Amino acid sequence: MADGNQPTVTIYIVNHNYGRFLEQAIESVLGQTFRDFELLIIDDGSTDDSRAVIDRYVGRPGVMAIHQHNQGLNVTNNIALRASAGRYLMRLDADDWLDSHALGVLVGTLDRHPEIGLVFPDYYLADETGAVQSVVRRHDFTQVTLLDQPAHGACTMIRRECLEAIDGYDEQFRCQDGYDLWVRFISRFGVRNVNLPLFYYRQHGSSLTRNEERILATRSQIVEKRLGEATLSAVAILPVRGMATDPHSTALRQLGGKPLIDWTIEAALAAKRVVDVVVTTPDEKVLDHVGRRFGERVMGIRRSRDLARPNSFLEETVADALKRYVENRSNPTALALLYVESPFRGAQHIDAAIDMMELFSTDRVIGVRPETDSFYRHTGSGLEPLRRSAALRLESDELYRAAGDMEVVRTAFFNSTGKLEGGRVGHVVLDKRAALSLIGGFEWEIAEALLREQPLTNPRARALP
Repeated sequence: MADGNQPTVTIYIVNHNYGRFLEQAIESVLGQTFRDFELLIIDDGSTDDSRAVIDRYVGRPGVMAIHQHNQGLNVTNNIALRASAGRYLMRLDADDWLDSHALGVLVGTLDRHPEIGLVFPDYYLADETGAVQSVVRRHDFTQVTLLDQPAHGACTMIRRECLEAIDGYDEQFRCQDGYDLWVRFISRFGVRNVNLPLFYYRQHGSSLTRNEERILATRSQIVEKRLGEATLSAVAILPVRGMATDPHSTALRQLGGKPLIDWTIEAALAAKRVVDVVVTTPDEKVLDHVGRRFGERVMGIRRSRDLARPNSFLEETVADALKRYVENRSNPTALALLYVESPFRGAQHIDAAIDMMELFSTDRVIGVRPETDSFYRHTGSGLEPLRRSAALRLESDELYRAAGDMEVVRTAFFNSTGKLEGGRVGHVVLDKRAALSLIGGFEWEIAEALLREQPLTNPRARALP
């Protein structure tokens, strides 16, 4: 423990009604093999027995406590920054706990590498009882070139001067502190991962990480704020075959009181980063509907039937639409390809994809869903799992499914390659509702049921946290 001089590291535990887990978190800090630290326990307005647990430790050397009304995570992080004395800081959530060597390993990494500003470890996933379910191993960050996979918000050790240089935590946001910090941090300071599992991340019913829609919406707002006056904008292109060439086309089928195509057009028109909307189709009924419903707000292009055949290349359709668009308008910096089969992919998701392209300087961005199910491949002699072990989760083995019928591509990349594949590819994760694609009757039933349960009329409604 620190002896009164400036400690090397401050560990602060943030607690809100996790009294049943708090003792284990505190004891995991006090049991560290590295001893030059101070421990700051911040109770953020708990109403359970947390105070009684904390009071058992107050008065021990190097242990301090702060009791406050509920302030939220980012405000509390800044309180810890101001109240702490360590050269390095690390947050431990009250429902998680540390390996006994965590501080020694992370402090040693920062001491040996002055060029990096933060370091984070791999970790164990545990259930509510504390039983370990798997080990999560991150990429080798000495080889990573696209830093769009952030460190975990907790158990990441940060140099104080780096955290102060970016003005601490943004109190506008009540969650996703680690994501916001990462977005601001990587443009100024180096980061590194230690490929050792050094903390235990407990997953349970009340974990904030379960609230997916709130998390994803907050991430989009963080990126939008960090970009400020963004320079990248897109033309939305909607390729629609229509009944004229595809008897199974559902573009004009009613969903929630309006044709399916209207959901995507309205979302594109509401997107802040979309400057124009183009519908390219050989179907006169689709063109007539778009003209009557949206007028000059949407540019309709009568596409050749040859370009709409099932065996035609999408690149030819995009090139044709882009050529005809720029005949009377300026060349866009990006193209957002949107398909009408995903009605709940909203304006905020389109903007998020464009923002991710600008933030991480990618050539393409696609909408995705992480796949956590078990997948197998047939080797000729039987099935083998794609993932090497259920107990070992390698970030390099993670699978993503294209979702939301959405892809954004830089115009310069498309013009130079003529391709909608390859290049430096980023991603934006969509929530389950936004990812729903109406490819058959079952999916239509789900969409109609969702609308009965929660009508959605504002294309930006689901951006709210």
